[in-house]
Amino acid sequence: MLMTFPQMGHVEQLIGDILERLDIDYMPPPRTTAKTLALGTKHAPEFSCLPLKLNIGNFIEAMEAGADTLLMAGGKGPCRFGYYAELEGRVLRDAGYDFTMVTIEPPSMGIAKFVRPIKRISGKSTRQIWRALKEGFPKARGFDMLEKRVLETRCFELKLGETTKAHKEAMATLVKAKTPAEVEGAIEAGMRLIDAVPCDREQPVLKIGIVGEFFILLEPFVNFDIEEWLGNRGVLVSRSVYITDWIGPTSKNPVAGTSDAELTELARPYLGHFVGGEGVPSVAHTMLYANEGFDGVVHMFPFTCMPDTIAKAIIPRVSRDYDIPVIHFTIDEQTGKAGVVTRLEAFVDLLVSRRRAKRAVNG
Repeated sequence: MLMTFPQMGHVEQLIGDILERLDIDYMPPPRTTAKTLALGTKHAPEFSCLPLKLNIGNFIEAMEAGADTLLMAGGKGPCRFGYYAELEGRVLRDAGYDFTMVTIEPPSMGIAKFVRPIKRISGKSTRQIWRALKEGFPKARGFDMLEKRVLETRCFELKLGETTKAHKEAMATLVKAKTPAEVEGAIEAGMRLIDAVPCDREQPVLKIGIVGEFFILLEPFVNFDIEEWLGNRGVLVSRSVYITDWIGPTSKNPVAGTSDAELTELARPYLGHFVGGEGVPSVAHTMLYANEGFDGVVHMFPFTCMPDTIAKAIIPRVSRDYDIPVIHFTIDEQTGKAGVVTRLEAFVDLLVSRRRAKRAVNG
């Protein structure tokens, strides 16, 4: 058995570390490229959303490199993500591939259901599985914490690229950490490395929040490295979702800083019921960013994504009520970086002009 899984941000480090602790042989697929997207688009249903197409492309590239077991997360509606594993399995079998699909359901659907497939593929006891998760998850959270610190630092750096360089070094150190003490030490060392980047924190910077569907926000290939692009242009970026918040055992979201319950309550005047995915959080985080004095919000989601399409219909009202500009990006396989960058440039210019006008009015 040689297991693989889809690419998404630094999920490779999270899943790879836990599989190693469970003595499961694995190989990550190659990093996502245009070839990956072309493969997924060729085989997936035309109106399926972009993440599913990329998952299929990832799996095809991994199987062609020797993988025979596919690991995929399950879930429940109304977001279609809960059907991904079943649909991807059918699409890939129709395309002639032979493999074993392992679907891991979220703990919220029952601990026994969550643990059962892991026990089957690893041969480990429930106690051993929980130990691997307990030791591996803090390491994954460390990657999220490093990412957050980078987003808060890059806009102030004196030499372009130094924050990104420090981040890569910090991640390389954390990847090697195994024991809880080593993980804690690597996280602390990584934070110091990022904080040591020469910066001018007195310079004025724009503040932009990024909200939307989790895969688009977490995978740089599909969001065109928007965070680094903005940071390199003097914009402090805040992202509304992190991997370990999204899959964490609680809904407190310690990295992003606002719990699901708080987000639900905040969004209630505009969206009073669960619509799946990041529908409610996208609305609530837009409100949060306005309350925190951010200059603008970028909303990104896949074409045909139901939860964030609902949010897109509501956010313009939030934008008017809270006086915060919002730009929406609907992403599919036809979306090009040049078009996204052109719109972002115009949006940033708008925010700069808006800030100057406010200062002129306020003296």
